[in-house]
Amino acid sequence: MGRRNKLQKFADILSYSNVYENFKAHQPDNELLVAKPGTEVKMKGRWAADHFGNTNPIILELACGRGEYTVALAQQNPDKNYIGVDVKGARIWQGSRNATAFGLANVAFLRTRIEMIASFFALGEVSEIWITFPDPFLKDSKSDRRLTSHPFLERYSKILVSGGTIHLKTDDPTLYDYSLETLNESPLVDILYQKGDIYAEPLDYTELEYKTYYEQMHIKAKKTIKYIRSVLK
Repeated sequence: MGRRNKLQKFADILSYSNVYENFKAHQPDNELLVAKPGTEVKMKGRWAADHFGNTNPIILELACGRGEYTVALAQQNPDKNYIGVDVKGARIWQGSRNATAFGLANVAFLRTRIEMIASFFALGEVSEIWITFPDPFLKDSKSDRRLTSHPFLERYSKILVSGGTIHLKTDDPTLYDYSLETLNESPLVDILYQKGDIYAEPLDYTELEYKTYYEQMHIKAKKTIKYIRSVLK
């Protein structure tokens, strides 16, 4: 993708009413987001009232990419609200366009660093978190950047309801094994379910049926798809 095309998408995304951005995510106390038409808003604790206009559960997809899973789940569950989170503006652009084209009022997107997630959601504001095919950060020196590392579990505990669900779907065996270890070690969560090859037999959860573009590539490459479901204590 050319630089001009990317810059145009960055400019376009704030013309969509379902997109919020944070340009100062390196500031730990900053809770302001930029929304259409370029105004600063504080959404922490206000997503249900100020954006969705209902009290339905809020589900996040972290590192959502183009928001394929966010959009698919929102289509299947109109009684739930979904927010895709990613730092890449060009990816958010595609997801927001698709959600708008499908008329999905229960979808929003947040462009920010996931390290700052607790700055934009209040305690108990989120019911579930989906982590779908994230970067596994295979070097040991980058293990704390894995979205199932202890620092991230601590962040999730600050926004999830008690008993809130954390889903991980991945093709990477290193990330899968690492996640089982950290989740088992963590005093914050309990593992409810784990499976190293979800398609080896009929699916136990219907929400696993949707396959993103990259998941289809992984399957074509003969990789097994793994899944862990855990809950906040």
